[in-house]
Amino acid sequence: MVTMVIMHAIFVKTIFLIVYIENKNMHFSLRQIGVFVAVARHQSVSRAGEELALSQSATSAALAELERQYDTQLFDRFGKTLRLNELGQALLPQAVELIERAAALESALEGRAGFGTLRLGATLTIGNYLATLIVADFLQRHPESTLDLKVHNTATIVERLARHEIDLGLIEGRCRRPELLIEPWVADELVVFCAPTHPLGRRGSATLAELADEDWIVREPGSGTRETLDRAWPDEQPLKVRLELEHTEAIKRAVEFGLGIGCISRLALRDAFRRGSLVAVETPELDLRRDFHFVWHRRKFQTAGMREFVALCRALTAGIERADQIVWPAVP
Repeated sequence: MVTMVIMHAIFVKTIFLIVYIENKNMHFSLRQIGVFVAVARHQSVSRAGEELALSQSATSAALAELERQYDTQLFDRFGKTLRLNELGQALLPQAVELIERAAALESALEGRAGFGTLRLGATLTIGNYLATLIVADFLQRHPESTLDLKVHNTATIVERLARHEIDLGLIEGRCRRPELLIEPWVADELVVFCAPTHPLGRRGSATLAELADEDWIVREPGSGTRETLDRAWPDEQPLKVRLELEHTEAIKRAVEFGLGIGCISRLALRDAFRRGSLVAVETPELDLRRDFHFVWHRRKFQTAGMREFVALCRALTAGIERADQIVWPAVP
């Protein structure tokens, strides 16, 4: 019932929008706006044409006609690369909203159920340990919908949101882009860990001075995990980084092999701690707490699919204080 109400609201708003455009005698077409959005996302006419199933010449002609009609330019040209200029950047959010509303209108007119395609971006810890659970739940509830999930570090997710390449981000690092909105989801905590045969593993705790003498296996700069560790670690004691790796599983394997100690989310270490292949090293002098967040563009049209996905995320973490306390659903 709630879904039907939301879809009706989208339908009505879109009808008013299209009627407004028609009454204002606009000179652009939805096809031209779709080309503009695709070129802005890919910074390439050829790749935009591939997305839209248009030839390169047809894509280029549609964009050129849009700019000619209004005697303006929306992109700066650098060889075959196109980058949005100031005007293009200002218009892109409105163009994306127009295309998405038109797609919602078409779905409603054709009687299609579901939410269409939802483009998600998740950082590695969230993507590997939480997002796939929620994606599975979403698709079971809404089999007519599709999801495109990209897993990257926080810096990459934030950049792709700013360029309107994804609809919704789930991140574990900080976001300082003023054009993006960020909303807290659930608390998380990093933990220092090592192999059970390591001297610190047998003790179960360590001081800052002891940690400063150890070799570390850590995430790369730009990741939320590395940002939290760097923020907690005192500037006057440099971290002895032996390896920087982009994946938590690779860090866990390197630590298991005795190459050093690591620091990642407790959520990612639950099974390893349970098996005893890795052990926690408690560090009272380090504040390794952080939050997972939802993030999206400030001017992004909030689709029903986005709202439904966020609601499922909140349902998964309802009643818990920290991400590693989530109860995994039973696997049949």
